[in-house]
Amino acid sequence: MSKHLVIVESPAKSKTISKFLGSDYVIEASYGHVRDLPEHTLGVDVKNDFEPKYTLMADKKKVIQNLKKQAKTADTIYLATDPDREGEAIAWHVQAAIEADPSKIKRIVFNEITETAIKNAINNSREVNMDLVDAQQARRILDRLIGYKLSPILSSKIRRGLSAGRVQSVAVKIICDREKEIIAFIPKEYWLIDVTLENDDKKQIVSRVFATPSADTPIEIDNAIQAGSIEIHLKTSVFSVDQINKKQTNRYPQPPFITSTLQQEAARKLNWTAKKTMMIAQQLYEGVEINGEATGLITYMRTDSTRIADEAVAQVKGVISSTYGNDYVSHAKPKASTKKGVQDAHEAIRPSYLTRPPETLKTTLPLDQFKLYKLIWDRFIASQMKPALIDNTQIIVKAANASDNYYLKTTGFVVLFDGFLKVYEEGNDETEDGASDSDESKLPALKEAEVLTSKKMTSDQKFTTPPRRFTEASLVKEMEEKGIGRPSTYAPTISTIVDRKYIEKDKKSLLPTELGMIVNDQLVKYFDNIVDVAFTAEMEAKLDEIAEKKHPWKDLIKSFYTPFELKLINAKEQMEKVNTDKPTDEVCPNCASPMVIKIGRFGEFMACTNYPECKTTKSMASEVGVNCPECSSAIIEKKTRKGKVFYGCSGFPNCKFATWDKPVNVPCEVCKYPVTVQKGNKTSCTKCNPPAPPKKFVKKAKKE
Repeated sequence: MSKHLVIVESPAKSKTISKFLGSDYVIEASYGHVRDLPEHTLGVDVKNDFEPKYTLMADKKKVIQNLKKQAKTADTIYLATDPDREGEAIAWHVQAAIEADPSKIKRIVFNEITETAIKNAINNSREVNMDLVDAQQARRILDRLIGYKLSPILSSKIRRGLSAGRVQSVAVKIICDREKEIIAFIPKEYWLIDVTLENDDKKQIVSRVFATPSADTPIEIDNAIQAGSIEIHLKTSVFSVDQINKKQTNRYPQPPFITSTLQQEAARKLNWTAKKTMMIAQQLYEGVEINGEATGLITYMRTDSTRIADEAVAQVKGVISSTYGNDYVSHAKPKASTKKGVQDAHEAIRPSYLTRPPETLKTTLPLDQFKLYKLIWDRFIASQMKPALIDNTQIIVKAANASDNYYLKTTGFVVLFDGFLKVYEEGNDETEDGASDSDESKLPALKEAEVLTSKKMTSDQKFTTPPRRFTEASLVKEMEEKGIGRPSTYAPTISTIVDRKYIEKDKKSLLPTELGMIVNDQLVKYFDNIVDVAFTAEMEAKLDEIAEKKHPWKDLIKSFYTPFELKLINAKEQMEKVNTDKPTDEVCPNCASPMVIKIGRFGEFMACTNYPECKTTKSMASEVGVNCPECSSAIIEKKTRKGKVFYGCSGFPNCKFATWDKPVNVPCEVCKYPVTVQKGNKTSCTKCNPPAPPKKFVKKAKKE
């Protein structure tokens, strides 16, 4: 009996797929990338037409050995990595690494992990698409050239360990530019005058002054004197309804999610980072346990297409009809993505099974998975529903006296037919919690020329506000609109610039650090095209064109690298060294020189300014109020390279006591050891139950 090998990227996905294929199929995972450019060298031969030198990743040697073993006995090898350009490149690298007979290898892609999709993929296998691979190669090599060549200059001129990147540096510039706008902003005073008006039936409206001497000539109220003058006028005026304007409009639903809009809505409505959104979405796509079976609940989550399969459209219309009634079913044909560069081979993000509404999975899924699944479900259902019918009303009131006329305005709307709003409404970047402005504001039935009585008048001084800082949601939106990066890069880009300390978060807002502003200014001065939004977007478009076979990928790299190399030479010679050390009031205990605060790979520390003659340093880690049980030195809070907190002896490396859990001054009841660690509401003895120390950190620290 023939055997077939199916190679996917993740073991979670292999578990989900295995239930659809019989015993003739062996499912194995590559665990993501298996080959890459070398870690410690450039890996690109710039003198030999930018030929890349790929190496097998160190942690994938056993994986490849296993895949090679399985491939030898397989009649057919299906490369089933993700259905995007990166997935295509991984398939190509796996094919090269396993060194199998090319005639046995087939490439399959599927947008959702369902039985129908998997079997259709196998029946429609193809060869690896080298145009897609070349597009990904060009991206990877371009990013390597920028990162590998530019980062050392930043490290030598500004601070050790800094980095630059084709997408990350532009994202930092976008945030820095917004901050500069905010700093340069000069508030402008203005006043709002509202009048509460009542008719003979005691029905009230609140109307705002907006025009004089006619309704067609809007005014701005700039100061208290002008506001006071208008108030005097209004107190001697007769108010009457001048115009009642009504207009019915359709409010249409948003299309199903793509990667960027999913990240934006999850930020608005769930207060999630882009990174968390993609992590949970990956779990829903690859498969979650439902009744003992791994089930993929959504389609592929890295996409920029709003296209929906005809079969899914028919199914969702049936769900809408049976749940809400046929009056809610939209009969309009879904619009495909029209934006340039969209990979329309993929569908939008939608539920894989419309037989699994969120309510049926509420007790099955973990809370985060349920929240995101419901968001995706609701958006998809709403996208195929009829538009809401809105009755908009505008009432213009005239305030007339012997000298002049002022005009006031009141607006409101009523939802005549809720349509898609019955299910879903998009969040708003202008609100903190994703609330919307869809609440009805129904106005009383007034008549033109009807006289109104003034009941209350208020004047409020206001000032114009600067542009809002970017949130993760609005930054993703900005990057997408400007053509910066791809769906797969938004989340890691934001994580990178925060981890590099170029950007910091203040609640939801993203603002540049002093370091971020310094690095951005230097890049703007010496590498203007690297951080130029238009240039980067143009480069992104050209990378997309490689996938369409419009030009060779090496030509694009060459056209970029030649002027870039000249900028590198100029920066090495002309860029001045920037001192980012922060002064302190402390002096070195060994030589009495001033101490400054520096930033190392594990955070801030103090160092003597008399370096290298004096190499005294001092940790700035916070003490936890507990002495080390091994040497009596203070235990301090530390962080690994990835930012995970642990607790270790300040006497390191002479004392290597370390634990993940926070130590407390509570002796062990059994052995009387003076220090235990807090685990929830309980304590655990560090002697009876020795903690596993952060080995990687200790190993790294030993070398240093």
